[in-house]
Amino acid sequence: MVAGELLQEQHVLPDSTPDGGGTEGNTEEESGYKELSNGSVHITLDPKTLEQELPPPDEKEAMLPGEQNNEALETRLYWRRFAVLAVFSLYSLVNAFQWIQYSIITNIFMDYYNVSSIAIDWLSVVYMVAYVPLIFPATWLLDKKGLRMTALLGAGLNALGAWVKCASVGPGLFWVTMSAQIICSVAQVFILGLPSRIASVWFGPREVSTACATAVLGNQLGVAIGFLLPPVLVPNTADDKDLMGHNISIMFYGTAGVSTLLFLLTIFVIKDRPPLPPSKAQAVLSTGPAEDYSYKKSIINLFKNKPFILLLVSYGIMTGSFYSVSTLLNQMIITHYPGEELNTGRIGLTLVVAGMFGSILCGIWLDRTKTYKLTTLIVYVLSFIGMVVFTFTLNLGNLLVIFFTAGVLGFFMTGYLPIGFEFGVEITYPESEGTSSGLLNAFAQVFGIIFTLIQGQLTTDYGPLSGNIFLCAWILLGIVLTALIKSDLKRHGVNMSSINKGQARLNPANLDNMK
Repeated sequence: MVAGELLQEQHVLPDSTPDGGGTEGNTEEESGYKELSNGSVHITLDPKTLEQELPPPDEKEAMLPGEQNNEALETRLYWRRFAVLAVFSLYSLVNAFQWIQYSIITNIFMDYYNVSSIAIDWLSVVYMVAYVPLIFPATWLLDKKGLRMTALLGAGLNALGAWVKCASVGPGLFWVTMSAQIICSVAQVFILGLPSRIASVWFGPREVSTACATAVLGNQLGVAIGFLLPPVLVPNTADDKDLMGHNISIMFYGTAGVSTLLFLLTIFVIKDRPPLPPSKAQAVLSTGPAEDYSYKKSIINLFKNKPFILLLVSYGIMTGSFYSVSTLLNQMIITHYPGEELNTGRIGLTLVVAGMFGSILCGIWLDRTKTYKLTTLIVYVLSFIGMVVFTFTLNLGNLLVIFFTAGVLGFFMTGYLPIGFEFGVEITYPESEGTSSGLLNAFAQVFGIIFTLIQGQLTTDYGPLSGNIFLCAWILLGIVLTALIKSDLKRHGVNMSSINKGQARLNPANLDNMK
C-alpha cells in the first residue's frame, strides 16, 4: 500500500504537525506530510480524527468470498435453539443407553442367551464397526439434505431398533437382539456427528463450545444411565430364566416407548437452521453460493490439513480408549470383585457423570478463553495420569478407591470429547462441521474396535492389568501427537475479523513503517 492510499483511508488532516499542533496558514505543509532528508515520508494524524467512526473495513481482504457482501449480513439468536438442543440430546441419550446396556451386565446376558463373552462384546463393537463405512454417506447426507433429515433418520432408526429388541426376548433369540443392535448402530451414524453442527448453526460465538459440550453431554448421560439401570432392572437371577427374560423385556419395552416419543418430538422441533444465522462465521458461509460446495473437495481438503490429521489420530486414541474401558468395565471389575454387578454399574455411572461435569466446564472455559490447544493438551495429560492411577489401584480390594479413580479418569477422559469436536471445527473452518466431526468419530470407532478387541483378549488371557497398560501406552502417544498440533483458530478469526481489522488500521506502528 502506498502513502497516498494510506492517507485517503485514514482521514489525515492537512493542518497537522508532527507534534500534533495546528498550522493554520502554513501552505508548505498542506499536503499532510513532508519529505525528510532520507527520503522517507512522515505521516501525522489528528487524535480527534482517530476518535471518529471509521467507514466499514474493506471485507474483500477476508479469506472467504462470501464475506465481500458483509454489509448485508445480519445475525440473531432464537429461543428455539434450546429446544433443538434438548431433543437431540435426549434421543442421543437413548442411543448411547442402547449401546452399553448389554456390556455392563455381560455375565447375565451370557447366561441368558448361552453365548460367550466375545459375543456380548460384539453387541458393543458393532456400533463401532457400522460407523466406519457409513460415515461418508451420512456426512454427505448432512451436507446435502441438512440437519433435519439427518436427525429424523437417527431418531427413527433408534426407535426401530428398540422395538426389534422387544422381539428378541428368548434364550434362543440372540440373532434377533444382534440384528436390533445393528439397526441402533446405524442410527448412531446419524447422531454422533451432529453436536458441532447444531452448535455452529443454532448458537452464537460466545456459547458455541458450551452448546457442543451440552449436545455431547446427552450421549454421555445415556452411557451413565446405561451403566446404572440395567443392573437394577435385570438382576442376576441365574436360577430363574423366565424371571430374567421378564426383566429384560421391561428394559427393552421402556426403551422403545421413550425412543418413539423422542422421534415424534424430532419431527416437530428440529429444523435445518434458523431464519437468520447466529454468528458472523455462519452468515459468511450462508452467503456463499451452494453450487460452489463439493463434498469430495471438502474431504480432500481435510486430509491435506496436517493439524487435523494429528487431531484425528489423537482424538481416535483417547475416545477409542474410553469406548474400550466402557465396554470391558464389567469384566475388569468382576475379575477382582465377583458378584458386584450392581457396584460395577455404579462405578460406570461415576466415570461418566464426572465426565459430564468435565465436558460442561471445558465448554464454558473454551467459550471464555478460546485456548483450544492448551486445554486439549492439559486434559490429555490428566487423562493419562488418571488411567495410570486407575490401572494400578484396580486390584487393591477397595471399591471406594475404584469409585474415586474412575471418577477422576472419567472427568478428564470423557470431558475431552467435546473439546476435540470444537478444536476440529476451528482448525478446519470453513469446511463442514458435520464432515470434520464425522471423520473424528470414524477414527474413534476404528481405534475403539482395535482397542476393545485387543484389550478384551489381554484381559481374558492375562488379566485387567495387561489390558489397561496397553491403553496407557497408546494414550501417552496421543499426548505427543497433541503437542505437535498447530493451533490455527480460523472460525474464531472470522468472528473477530471486524474488530481485528479496525484495530490494525488504527495501529500507529503500522503507519510508522509505511513509505
